[in-house]
Amino acid sequence: MIQSRRDFLNQLGLTAAGVGLASVLPTSSFADMTAKKFTFDISLAEFSFAGELYSGKMTNMDFPARTKKDFGINVLEYVSGFFNDKHTDQAYLKELKQRCDDLGMKNNLIMVDGANIADLDATKRQKAVEDHHAWVDAAKYLGCSSIRVNLGDTSKALTGVEDDPAAEAAKTAADGYHKLLEYAAKSKMDVIVENHFGNSTDIDWLVGIMKQVNMPNAGLLPDFGNFCRQRSKPETNDIKGIMATKCVKEYDRYEGVKKMMPYAKGISAKTHKFDASGNETETDFRKMFKIIKDAGFKGYVGIEYEGGIMAMYNPTGGYLSTNDGIQATKTLLERVRTELA
Repeated sequence: MIQSRRDFLNQLGLTAAGVGLASVLPTSSFADMTAKKFTFDISLAEFSFAGELYSGKMTNMDFPARTKKDFGINVLEYVSGFFNDKHTDQAYLKELKQRCDDLGMKNNLIMVDGANIADLDATKRQKAVEDHHAWVDAAKYLGCSSIRVNLGDTSKALTGVEDDPAAEAAKTAADGYHKLLEYAAKSKMDVIVENHFGNSTDIDWLVGIMKQVNMPNAGLLPDFGNFCRQRSKPETNDIKGIMATKCVKEYDRYEGVKKMMPYAKGISAKTHKFDASGNETETDFRKMFKIIKDAGFKGYVGIEYEGGIMAMYNPTGGYLSTNDGIQATKTLLERVRTELA
């Protein structure tokens, strides 16, 4: 039986009248509360609001205030699509930056889903690299430290088409990525890659790219939820269709993150559903963060709650609302950080 919203939040201690965390966690979890905390800071990925952004209930400009007001988080991770092609509009960028400055917000990252910088066609690949220059410039202006790029064709992920042959794609990915890194280095910007879809969900392939480019401003963004090597074909070629697909072949997420950590310049703590104790049902966060801690990671861990948009297409699936899901993820991260102190 699916819990009521109030019951769930009460158990997490997220409402004023709710039961505290001490009642749902082992006493040992609080044994070392005075010890030095596990050193990572929490940021919020804009895709957590995807449902509201796609429906027009919220805009990119609303992201900073919403993040601070509703969740007390002051570090932002943007998604390129929600800029609506205004990333080259200086007036737009100036207003967005001013809003952030007024609120005391830090812009950390823009997740760029654009043309394929790993395209097998050299001309298209070069054009894609040049198209990404504007995103590097926009991120620099906003005060971000990096942009996140894809090493593959995002349209293939949406349509279920198989990615380019891995061996050939590895060469073109390294070429396009290296060229973009060289441009970004002029602005002292990092360009990081996420395990996102296609070849990039094969972590051995992805780590091989890092070794090939061997640039100080290169890096990875391990995403807990993106290790699916093969998905069922979507019934429709849109966000609804891709959200309804099932994973039929997956790379081990714990082994994957362990291999990615030497190159990690951020973490994407993706969540979908939570059980009655506030634990994510697909990823063992304690096991995952033990790997992250052992790797000596210090940086931003981004909340990316996908349950909100999935609830739009599967309202009976037990997903929390956007606000509740983000808050539940934040609480889980804070709890794990304390337990691993």
